[in-house]
Amino acid sequence: MTTFKALVVDRVGGTIRTRVQQLERTRLPAGEVTVAVAWSTLNHQDAQVMNGLGRRVPRYPHVPGCDLAGTVEDSRDPAWPPGTPVMLTGWSVGADRWGGLAQLARVEADWLMPMPDGLTPRQAMGIGTPGLTAMLAIEALEAHGVTPQRGEILVTGTPGGVGSMAVALLAALGYRVVAAIAQPASDRYVKLLGAVEAIDRARFARAPEHDLEAPRWAGCIDTAGGNSLARALAEMMPGGAAVAIGQSADKGLTTSTLPFIVRGVNLLGIHSDSCPHERRTAAWQRIVETLPAETLEAMLDEAVLEDLPILAGVMLEGRVSGRIVVDVNA
Repeated sequence: MTTFKALVVDRVGGTIRTRVQQLERTRLPAGEVTVAVAWSTLNHQDAQVMNGLGRRVPRYPHVPGCDLAGTVEDSRDPAWPPGTPVMLTGWSVGADRWGGLAQLARVEADWLMPMPDGLTPRQAMGIGTPGLTAMLAIEALEAHGVTPQRGEILVTGTPGGVGSMAVALLAALGYRVVAAIAQPASDRYVKLLGAVEAIDRARFARAPEHDLEAPRWAGCIDTAGGNSLARALAEMMPGGAAVAIGQSADKGLTTSTLPFIVRGVNLLGIHSDSCPHERRTAAWQRIVETLPAETLEAMLDEAVLEDLPILAGVMLEGRVSGRIVVDVNA
């Protein structure tokens, strides 16, 4: 393959433009392994990059895509011989350097992992960074004693990717999950994933009236930050834990110390991008063992590279349910 198709983000006269282009292979960045990409996915980070948000891109033109799955085409590392099925999530790929929304990607060997047994490339990208992040969040709750017997788990940010994955994985593990949704139409969707109840996300847009509210949640996985996280903390049960994994509403947090010193609440953070390989591999294996294939399929919509400039805007408006997997060769 001397040329390859890629989604290219460029800055022209101060304006960000995104379109599909045919590139020469020589345009690929330096790296140890070249991957023939089969599937990628549209994540929130990618949507931001395609709209000039986040200030993560060091130089233009740029190829986004923080997740990719395919086979090794060429390698300078004996651990990854040509033909090996591989995948990659995170490591700042798609932001700090060219990513996987292209037919070819060149990356460092240490960023790759073998395709998990039991997953197709399409399924792996359906899970992607949001699935890994959700599983790491669940394991953080478990490490702090939050079991299914303790009570309800609140998940915000549904029906987005991380929220959807968190609901599905928690439900499959036996937790009673309450999903905070933006639109009434999402009620059926989150219950299909396993939520026992859906509540209006607008309730969490307001700051709590008191430092401690009536306790309800044994645990929380919050993707919104700001008032959403502050209210969840105020409503935590004694000994509960909240995991912060996003800032879709607000990167700030105004709260009181009372949930921590009166109820013994724990506030935990998750950053899956540079998660160590051993922990990453174990989390992926647990996802494979936990997530029913039919539940994953219910979350997925397919797209091609040409669809993404429009879909990125829709995602930033919060109007995407579940996960968008991208056939880069279509």
